[in-house]
Amino acid sequence: MGRRLAGLVGLFKINTHLFTAEGPWAVEKLSQLGPGIFLDLKYHDIPNTVAGAVGVAVRLPGVRLVNVHTLGGLEMMRSAASAAKAAKLGLERPKVLGVTVLTSHDAASLEAVGIRGTPSARVVKLAQLAQKAGLDGVVASPHEVREIRRACGKRFLIVVPGIRPAGGGASRKDDQARVATPSAAIEAGADYLVVGRPITAAAEPREATEQILAEIASVLS
Repeated sequence: MGRRLAGLVGLFKINTHLFTAEGPWAVEKLSQLGPGIFLDLKYHDIPNTVAGAVGVAVRLPGVRLVNVHTLGGLEMMRSAASAAKAAKLGLERPKVLGVTVLTSHDAASLEAVGIRGTPSARVVKLAQLAQKAGLDGVVASPHEVREIRRACGKRFLIVVPGIRPAGGGASRKDDQARVATPSAAIEAGADYLVVGRPITAAAEPREATEQILAEIASVLS
């Protein structure tokens, strides 16, 4: 599938499933196809451990985005940002993002783990904390993009999962509680869209990708 989509997509996302199965080899092989790599491993540990992981991750071939969990706290995120900068990769340094609240969460599931308030309010606070820590941006659902942009400014990257294409796909959430169409996410101010199952589960992945790109183009034109 990677070869079929290489000419269409900007980045390939490698998640914990693929990385656990294949390790850095998967990064190397996919990076050879042309698009950059979003290494979506969501590091969440003590500051020193996360710094070590990020320092290695940003040196892997083709990696342009890596992420950590914002719930790891200010010092953990600062350590991640410092580790990326210490790699001294210049303008090509991969960007470090903070994962705010997973798109599978709603208010009820957050409260069940002791986090009160709406997902949107928590996400914006975590985005501000990530910015304070020196991260380049955050990963957040399409529902919070406008509020993050207002709170953190134009240069702060916002990467948006939970994308469900128009024409039927938008109504299917699977295990994600907060979703939107590609056009809605772009109009809200997203910098990157993460599209998984609408492509990987499609009967014709390339055709599905082209339809999503056409929807995005209709907003940007």
